[in-house]
Amino acid sequence: MNGSLAAAQPAHAGLSRALVALLAFCCGAIVANIYYAQPIVGLIAPDLGLSTERASLIVSLTQLGYALGLLLLVPLADLVENRRLMIITAVLACVSLLLAGTSSNGQGQIFLAYALLIGFSSVAVQMLIPLAAHLAPEQQRGRVVGNIMGGLLLGILLARPLSSLIADHFGWRSVFIGAAALMLAIVVLLALSLPRRVPEHRASYAGLMLSLIALLRQYPVLRQRSLYQALMFAAFSLYWTAAPLALASEYGLSQSQIALFALVGAVGAIAAPIAGRLADAGHARAGSLVALLLAPLSLLLGLTSPGYTVIGLGLTGVLLDFAVQMNMVIGQREVYALHPASRGRLNALYMTSIFLGGAVGSALASGLYALHGWQGVALVGAALPGAALVVFLLVSRRT
Repeated sequence: MNGSLAAAQPAHAGLSRALVALLAFCCGAIVANIYYAQPIVGLIAPDLGLSTERASLIVSLTQLGYALGLLLLVPLADLVENRRLMIITAVLACVSLLLAGTSSNGQGQIFLAYALLIGFSSVAVQMLIPLAAHLAPEQQRGRVVGNIMGGLLLGILLARPLSSLIADHFGWRSVFIGAAALMLAIVVLLALSLPRRVPEHRASYAGLMLSLIALLRQYPVLRQRSLYQALMFAAFSLYWTAAPLALASEYGLSQSQIALFALVGAVGAIAAPIAGRLADAGHARAGSLVALLLAPLSLLLGLTSPGYTVIGLGLTGVLLDFAVQMNMVIGQREVYALHPASRGRLNALYMTSIFLGGAVGSALASGLYALHGWQGVALVGAALPGAALVVFLLVSRRT
């Protein structure tokens, strides 16, 4: 599909399978930018002069930058022509990745600034998903969003093993340079294939930002779903930042072996399309209950002897990924249904809260592991989705 044909396609025509697949690929490739550093902070930090305790700041600042981009850039999808906005942010991501990949030894502070910029500029993915929801017919919206989220979540899960393998054989800088080249290809794909969409909403940028507060006040479901997923994603980021440290220090795994470990977690990506179908069938609450129960239980496995083996940690990763992804997709569908004309802003609020949670989880990881070992990681990690479960049960009982 070329750019003119895509632009001419009316919203009610929906999305072809080819375009859904393309959007899923683009989402996965873009969101991977904020996860490449996660398993290789142990290589990056000493090279750039960062201490072990500060190593997880690389991941945390990337996620914080992503949260800022979600809050400040993604709402523009309700105001500015979507394709142009996504291309501009993707170009900025390409430049920031290239700067990170060409950092010199000892430039730790500068690299942290690049990490923040990488996260800030990798938010086009959260403009693509509301666009797909806008184009999809109501009866297929959960399935379309679930399929695209499957691509996004595969990008999250495959970024870690890919990063470890490349860093092990070609050095960590090659990871960021390769990602910059991939982003350049994504820019071309978006320009050629993405449908144009000019939003109907008319307001100033200041008015748009103020409307975020109004939306947050207006919709309890938005506040609830944002809280649940922020706590879930904090546990997810805590686990996936601490696990490579434990595997390298306690089990002596190489970066390539850690890559294979992280690859196992990609099995959890099957949750996204399953969750979309459950939501379409009216089982959103039951699906969320399963996810919120599964997440803390998976982390508590690490307190047992079988659970704190390489296989046990891998099982925790699969179950945790499955739970986090299922709850994310169900929550996203419910949030999108609140007010179709505000999907860009609703998505911005929902995803900002999630990645603020992720930034907190990542920031805790290296210090928590250094002070309390994996037992501390497992307990804190289980407490986070456990709190979400308690709130979910209280809300369900009240409603």
